[in-house]
Amino acid sequence: MKVKDITQKIEQLSPLSYAEDFDNVGLLVGNPEMEVSKVLVTLDTLEQVVDEAIEKQCNLIVSFHPIIFGGMKSFTGKNYVERVVMKAIKNDIAIYSMHTALDNMFLGVNSAICDTLELKNRTILIPQKHTIRKLVTYVPHKDAESLRKVLFESGAGEIGNYSDCSFNLEGYGTFKGNDNSNPTIGEKNLLHTENETQINVIFPKHLESKVLKALKENHPYEEVAYEVYVLENTHQHIGMGMIGELENAISEDDFLNYLKTKMQTDCIRHSAFIGKEIKKIAVLGGSGAFAIDVAKAAKADAFVSADFKYHDFFKAENQILLADIGHFESEQFTKMLLYDYLTKKFPNFAVVLSDINTNPIKYYQ
Repeated sequence: MKVKDITQKIEQLSPLSYAEDFDNVGLLVGNPEMEVSKVLVTLDTLEQVVDEAIEKQCNLIVSFHPIIFGGMKSFTGKNYVERVVMKAIKNDIAIYSMHTALDNMFLGVNSAICDTLELKNRTILIPQKHTIRKLVTYVPHKDAESLRKVLFESGAGEIGNYSDCSFNLEGYGTFKGNDNSNPTIGEKNLLHTENETQINVIFPKHLESKVLKALKENHPYEEVAYEVYVLENTHQHIGMGMIGELENAISEDDFLNYLKTKMQTDCIRHSAFIGKEIKKIAVLGGSGAFAIDVAKAAKADAFVSADFKYHDFFKAENQILLADIGHFESEQFTKMLLYDYLTKKFPNFAVVLSDINTNPIKYYQ
C-alpha cells in the first residue's frame, strides 16, 4: 500500500477541491509513492504525535488540521511547526491533512456533531458557491445513448436523490475537416451535415477531469465539441455548517446541560437566554463566528460553534442562543470519523487511532 493509495480514498470522502481558499490541504510532508507500514489518525500533528507514530511504527499520519498553514522560509526548529516537519522528514513519516475539505462535506465534521446531538432533518447551513458544473456536448443520434451511459457512470447527471439526469435536444451539426483531419463520419475537405443530439448533464466540480476523460474516450468524433459552464446553483450536500432539529424542544438550561454532556466539554460560553425553547440548532465545527448571521437568518434557536470573541456575542440580539463549546470540543469526533472510514476502506490494513489529546486549552476548575 502506497501513500497515494490511502490519500486517494480519503479524497473520495473529502475531495480537496472543496477546501477553502485560505487552507493548506493534501500531502504536506512525504512522497506519495512511499510504501505505508501503518496509518496514525489524529486531530493535530504535534511533536508528541510524531513520537507516537515512531513508537507504533506508523509512517503516515492522517491529521485533520494541517501542521503547515502559512509559508515557511526556514527549518531551524525554532517553533513546534518546524520541529514537527523536521522530525517527520528525519523519520520518513508522511503527513496528510484534509481540514476544510472535510468541513464542507455532508458526511464530514458537522455531520459528526449532528450525530452526537441526535439532530434530525439536516441541511447544509452555508452552501459553498460554484461547486456545480454543466457539460454540453454534441453526438450523432445513434451514439447518444451509449455516451450518456458512460457520462452517468463517471458521476455526471446526479441531482439530489436522482441519478441519470440529462436534457437532450435533437438538431444537426456541420463540419468540414482539413487535409490533416481523419473524420469518423464524412470526408476530408467536404462539408458534412450530421443529425446530432445535444446532451446536457451536470456534475460536482471535483469530477470534472473524470467526466471529461469519459467524454473524450467514448465520443466517436476525432475532435469533440463540448462546453463546460460554472453554475450559480448550490449543491445541497456541500458547504460549511449544518442545521437540524432535536426530536423535542427543550428549555435553554436543559439544552446547555445536554450540550455539555453530549459534547464532553467542561465549559460553555453562551449569550443571554432569550426565553424560548430550543429545537432548531445550527452547528459549525471550529471557528464559526462568521456564520452567526446565517444561523439567525435560518431561524435557528441555537448556534453551536467555537472561538467567539467578545463582540460576537452581541450579535445574538435576543434572537438566538449562541453556544461556544471550544474549538477542540467541536471537532473532537472528527478523529473517530476518519478512523472508522479508513478501517472500512482498508479492513486488512493497520490503521491506528492516536491516544494523544491534542487540545491546547485547559480549564481551571
